[in-house]
Amino acid sequence: MGMKFKIWFNGELRNFEDCTVHVLSHALHYGSSVFEGIRAYKTPRGTAFFRLDDHLKRLFYSAAIYRIPMRYSFEEIREACFKTVRSTGLESAYIRPLVARGACGLGVIPKNMDHVDVSIMVDSWGAYLGEEGLKNGIRACITSWQRLAPNTMPTGAKAGGNYLSSQLIGFEAKDRGFDEGIALGHDGLLSEGAGENLFLVKNGKILTPPTSASILGGITRDSVFSLADDLGLQVIEQTLSREQLYGADEAFFSGTAVEVTPIRQIDHITIGNGGCGPLTKRIQSAFFGLFSGETEDRYDWLSYL
Repeated sequence: MGMKFKIWFNGELRNFEDCTVHVLSHALHYGSSVFEGIRAYKTPRGTAFFRLDDHLKRLFYSAAIYRIPMRYSFEEIREACFKTVRSTGLESAYIRPLVARGACGLGVIPKNMDHVDVSIMVDSWGAYLGEEGLKNGIRACITSWQRLAPNTMPTGAKAGGNYLSSQLIGFEAKDRGFDEGIALGHDGLLSEGAGENLFLVKNGKILTPPTSASILGGITRDSVFSLADDLGLQVIEQTLSREQLYGADEAFFSGTAVEVTPIRQIDHITIGNGGCGPLTKRIQSAFFGLFSGETEDRYDWLSYL
């Protein structure tokens, strides 16, 4: 984190340096944590969380999948998010709730199921893949690492251990000189980016891999569906091949961190006009318009501080 703001840790705001966990924490050894990434934006009406309740619902869902007991209620975690952001004085912020198994002894199956640490961190965070990439598009590649096969690990849960796969995809992309990596599924069909959902545009239709393609069904992804519908654009979930991506008219990523970011090149193949395509631009403008006031918040996605 760039700045040392206070952190909500196990029920209270503490100084940055006072938020520590034991080296025997189960999450450190076995990846047994679940988390969320949430953005709050500066708007004409003040700071607003984007789809806070949906993020927290997924946090509780992820914890249930991995049998991690939640020490606090939904409302307590929600209020803690508000409290933590207020304490920073930030008008726009990135919020990271984290639920992690604590020091409950060695062994894959924790000896004390109730030893869980809950924290909420806040920091300022701009464009994840850079302002230039957000405006004109980023360069991506198909990596050699594939996403998890069905019934191996639950990709619909946002769990710490799942992101080891994302690291391998991202490392390979960076090593090869690209901004981000894209993974195929076990079947050789398109899945998602290292930490983003993937969309392509062909003949005026927006296409995206289904949730069965070993993806995390993103909340921003779901927002793109609604925004596109409002714009009279059709979004189709379907299996997609690698060559369909190369032949796309446009492509873009979606996600809390990446927001709506165009992809201008994949594996050195220029996509469409080599920048932000017209339909991508419409989706992107509608998305950021939610925070400038230019797009009506028809779905009550904004929760004001």
